[in-house]
Amino acid sequence: MDAAAGLGIALLQALLVLLLAPLYTGLARVLRAKLHSRRGPGILQDYRDLWKLMKRQEVVPGEAGWVFRAAPCVILGTALLIAMFVPILTVRSPLGMAGDLILVVYLFAVVRFFFAASGLESGNPFAGTGASREMALGVLVEPVILLVLFVMALLAGSTELGVIAGKMAEGELPYQSPSVWLGAIAFAMATFIETGKLPFDLAEAEQEIQEGPLMEYSGPSLALLKWGLGVKQLVVVALFLAMFFPFGAAAAPGLGPLVTATVAWVLKVTAVYLIAAVLENGMARFHLYRVPVVTGVALGLSLLSLVFYAVHP
Repeated sequence: MDAAAGLGIALLQALLVLLLAPLYTGLARVLRAKLHSRRGPGILQDYRDLWKLMKRQEVVPGEAGWVFRAAPCVILGTALLIAMFVPILTVRSPLGMAGDLILVVYLFAVVRFFFAASGLESGNPFAGTGASREMALGVLVEPVILLVLFVMALLAGSTELGVIAGKMAEGELPYQSPSVWLGAIAFAMATFIETGKLPFDLAEAEQEIQEGPLMEYSGPSLALLKWGLGVKQLVVVALFLAMFFPFGAAAAPGLGPLVTATVAWVLKVTAVYLIAAVLENGMARFHLYRVPVVTGVALGLSLLSLVFYAVHP
């Protein structure tokens, strides 16, 4: 894949994720309502909410500094940058060696840092509480993601996401390997948490982890932040699919393969959201102090994945 084609596909991936993020956040709300026997909002409600927020006046707290003002653009821009690195439509990363798992992990950390820092800088104590909860959740979840990606990199012999996805698609990293399926389970649990599902969080509850730092935002800034969080959630799902279910992605650039890959990816993401909705329906919210119990299981599975690699590399 030449540089121009790779850049074009990367931009296409970012645009696809940007446009579909409100659709999938709306789908999650619809599925939750249907499973609770409620009518709920329409699947396009998030698009309407973003449009209304874009037209409203923005009010900035007097205590807010540059981090508070820059966070919406930084979070949305960084999430879209990650979408350009992850192999979504093609088996290989569109930007080649730039799609390195270490860089992607650091970019996720940038998103979390600015989100938490914006809540702290707003001067609102409730937003500060949400920010502290966000950082606590990051400490519990990010080691799982990092460790699983590290094991997959050891198995593939490269930290490039495209190489890992390519070897997975070609069957060089078989699912019957304990290192792979244990890592897949641990990563799935981390993805479930990162997408703000019950019992860990409730995205619509302003006092909870995911929405807490947004309390002082309004107007276009609030729209960009909500959009950025939706994009981040979709990118986490895309990374999970790229690492463990890369099937359907295009082996080479071309209109036909890319259209097929787009349809396949949309179906896979929809299946993930459907499964998450079913799991979420039977759970009540956890207190934050109970979250380490579940994340400890995920961390244990990821450590077992590393142990199995050490025993049978």
